[in-house]
Amino acid sequence: MSSAGASARLESERQAALAAEHRRAAEDAEQAAARYRIAAVTEESVARRLTSLSAVGYHLLPDRGWPGSRSAQVDLVVVGPGGLFIVDTKAWKEVTVAAGHIFRGQADVTEDLDNLADLAYGTEQVMAEVGLAPGEVHPIAVLAGQRGIKERVGTVEVVGEHDILRHIAHYGARLTNAQVDTVLAAAPQHFPLVGAPAPVVAAVPEPVLAEPSVQPPLISDEEVREALMEGILAAPIEEWMSFLHPDQAKLVRRSFSGPSRIRGAAGTGKTVVGLHRAAYLARQLAGDDRVLVTTFVKSLPAVQQTLMQRMAPAVADRIDFMSAHAFALRLLKARGIPCSLDPKAASQAFDEAWRAVGVPGPLAKIDPNHVYWNDELQHVIKGRTITRFEDYANLARTGRKRILRLEQRRAVWELYTDYQRRLRERRVHDFGDVISMASASVRDAPLERYRAVIVDEAQDLSCETIRMLHGLVGNQPDGLTLIGDGRQTIYPGGYSLAEVGISLAGRGVVMATNYRNTAEILSYAAGMVEGLEQADLEGLADDAPAVLRNGEQPRVARCAGRGTHDDLLIDHIRRVTATVGTDFGDVAILALDRRMLSPTLRALERASIPTVDLDTYRGERVPAVKVGTVKRGKGLEFKHVLLAGVPSDVLDNRVPSDGGRLERHELLRRELYVAMTRARDGLWVGVLG
Repeated sequence: MSSAGASARLESERQAALAAEHRRAAEDAEQAAARYRIAAVTEESVARRLTSLSAVGYHLLPDRGWPGSRSAQVDLVVVGPGGLFIVDTKAWKEVTVAAGHIFRGQADVTEDLDNLADLAYGTEQVMAEVGLAPGEVHPIAVLAGQRGIKERVGTVEVVGEHDILRHIAHYGARLTNAQVDTVLAAAPQHFPLVGAPAPVVAAVPEPVLAEPSVQPPLISDEEVREALMEGILAAPIEEWMSFLHPDQAKLVRRSFSGPSRIRGAAGTGKTVVGLHRAAYLARQLAGDDRVLVTTFVKSLPAVQQTLMQRMAPAVADRIDFMSAHAFALRLLKARGIPCSLDPKAASQAFDEAWRAVGVPGPLAKIDPNHVYWNDELQHVIKGRTITRFEDYANLARTGRKRILRLEQRRAVWELYTDYQRRLRERRVHDFGDVISMASASVRDAPLERYRAVIVDEAQDLSCETIRMLHGLVGNQPDGLTLIGDGRQTIYPGGYSLAEVGISLAGRGVVMATNYRNTAEILSYAAGMVEGLEQADLEGLADDAPAVLRNGEQPRVARCAGRGTHDDLLIDHIRRVTATVGTDFGDVAILALDRRMLSPTLRALERASIPTVDLDTYRGERVPAVKVGTVKRGKGLEFKHVLLAGVPSDVLDNRVPSDGGRLERHELLRRELYVAMTRARDGLWVGVLG
């Protein structure tokens, strides 16, 4: 072939290649345009499905810029009573979710959702500045045209297009109207309108996306009403428990390099922050890791679990709620370690030891009340797992008012060893044994299940209990969070974190604003602990918190007899429940002693006032007055609290001179402080004696 012919052939091939390239480019452009048209149609379809929410205070912000990107955009941002929802529509088919990954056919497209998760994470930080709790930002991937899908990939919720309305409505009324407006004003600054000039501060809420009048309805009116009703029924007990002050919202996301402590007076929101922090940490978990939320009060975990189901249903199943003793018992059982907890048999063993050793020895002469000496064994000795007299002889008995000389401590130790012998003979254990055994087991074989442990009311737990919980996570970042207030210590004996081997080293936070109580309630309650030793786990005392609200002065009814007392109590319940927005479920009756409640319960029954025992209360809304001891009321709150059968000598602070009685007197005063600060709006105190 001549050179001219070869050149002609090469030119022909080049032209053919160029033509083929142009065809491919045209096909790619057409496919891209088709995908864009499909995306536009599916995004509009999803938006139209959600316009029905505008009737109950939701706002739709479509076609928003992706923060930090010049070209990417967010399909839809929804702001309303249920929180802030970042909606990304996917026109995907053959979608499956398995092992934490999402597949489109055989292709793993998990990374496509990782960007959405990152966006939500950054949005949490921005919205925390205006007070939105991290758990109220919800990234959602909507699968166009599909229904019956509710999955989770990391922190992203994956739902079908036909399920999106019901899914958002189910979050209920978590934010007030004012709070929605606050978030709505901040959202356009973070998500600017695509193609709009530089954002300015929004003075008014942006309009809701209008539903095209020519479009047929995508969901029936009956389905809309059902979805919205589900949302209303899912609303939390107290709105403020879902929406935090900006300082609190930032604290939820704060990272600590090791064990941390959140402390503050009653009403400052410690428990709420702890719950939101548990949800936040649970969203960061990988694999089968879990978060443990624990406390001393056995009935509180059930309430906290119910609150978590309302606050963060998507991660609630990754958080374990149980009392410290319940956790220890479960651990021992799982590891096959024999344990026979029998409080009744243990009490009989102590009574026998007291009669055999305490009564004829010097202890009965010092204080004939055996309860004081039982507390010494349980809280001072067994609370630290002390097994040698030498350690007890040199121990600083923090919080105990009665000074014991060396020979008196020998008598205590003799009582302790006799008690332990009787437990062994019965082959039973007490609560202190359960903690000691579980703690030893954790030291011998660490438990890898938990990545974070949050301890509420930490000041009530024994030294050995804190040591056991610390052993679950060690000093890893954000591993152990201790929450508590030294003012609310209601058990004898004390210790410092140094005894446990925990150093906070700058990882302590003080919450200084009371969001719950009125100034009048808090001032009256503070009088109960005024002048008392305010030692904390860290040996510190906090200043009085700032208060934001005012209300009625607490009412004190001094009664000569029980009949008058209960009549006045019932009259007060009827008065407060006659006001708008308050019913029986907003009222609690608390007492220092269970025996104080029996006559009151009979009076309430005669008056046809329904009641629910705090032992069985699980945080669900019930139209009944809550009744229980102060200990069962710890960690809870109520609009109105009625304190029943308060002894006049305790309320009036008639201080006994004896060290042991003084200690008991001060503990009762602390219990009154705890009970009074459970009241948000009103306090009534019934006094006998």
